Amino acid sequence: LMVWLRRCTHYLFIVVVAVNSTLLTINAGDYIFYTDWAWTSFTVFSISQTLMLAVGATYYLTFTGVPGTATYYGLIMTVYTWVAKGAWFALGYPYDFIVTPIWLPSAMLLDLAYWATKKNKHSLILFGGALVGMSLPLFNMVNLITVADPLETAFKYPRPTLPPYMTPIEPQVGKFYNSPVALGAGAGAVLSVTFTALGCKLNTWTYRWMAA
Repeated sequence: LMVWLRRCTHYLFIVVVAVNSTLLTINAGDYIFYTDWAWTSFTVFSISQTLMLAVGATYYLTFTGVPGTATYYGLIMTVYTWVAKGAWFALGYPYDFIVTPIWLPSAMLLDLAYWATKKNKHSLILFGGALVGMSLPLFNMVNLITVADPLETAFKYPRPTLPPYMTPIEPQVGKFYNSPVALGAGAGAVLSVTFTALGCKLNTWTYRWMAA
């Protein structure tokens, strides 16, 4: 019975964590909709994506103990997001404007850190966390610059979920404007270590709950 309970709980938790991670980051590729605040939102969204990927993937990875599962988790998030972004296409947005956040390379680095350090959990937290935090903004910026005519398209198709009173009247050039990748990666490198540690802790709590 305990083996059956552990297996069912394991799969249930993975689905719940992956689905919720995706739901919480579902609009995280829509930086360009916030045209006047694009780089500020890129920095903030980079941290939110790093949080959801690092916590969920680390939890899954340390639960199974099998390198490769973080990448699998990132793939689940990516596929869920592809499906959800189909809604933008249904609204009439062109394919080359729909941005799906790139999680897979960062998840692969997490797996690599776990495998290379012979499944050392502390090294996973320190090295894997820093690698995820630094890499995710970089990959997503490469993703973002491939968008065709972003400003023209954004004004042609105003964001349906953004009320008019929330739209900035003038471009806001703030502290995040100059280097969103550096800011996102710098903050991510520090914060993602904590996020990864939380993923490991969630695994411990889950085991304790199931063993009770």
